[in-house]
Amino acid sequence: MKKLVLLAVVLMMGLVLAACGGDDASSSEAAEADESVTLTATNFDFDQEEYHVNAGNVEIELVNEEGMHGITIDGVDGFEIENEGSQVVKLTPGEYTVRCSVPCGAGHSEMVATIHVE
Repeated sequence: MKKLVLLAVVLMMGLVLAACGGDDASSSEAAEADESVTLTATNFDFDQEEYHVNAGNVEIELVNEEGMHGITIDGVDGFEIENEGSQVVKLTPGEYTVRCSVPCGAGHSEMVATIHVE
């Protein structure tokens, strides 16, 4: 019985330590932003087709002016904003496709924008 309790304690400690140790390089809300971009969403559209930022920690904010929307960024694991809010993400130079992630009606599939990172 004592061995079983000891084993359970050791396993719990291992899980606690594993949960505290990771750092996701692609997304970190605690990171300070070097750049920021605000995407304003209306039904089936973002306010711009293209956004431009410099590489580094970028705070991306979603504002819903009409309807309820969310966003994901192709190729950026763990990035998602549902409804409204902001998230800081580390972006390297390149082009990133932003998509609405909340089914918002007939034009949902066309609700796409591009972030150009230099």
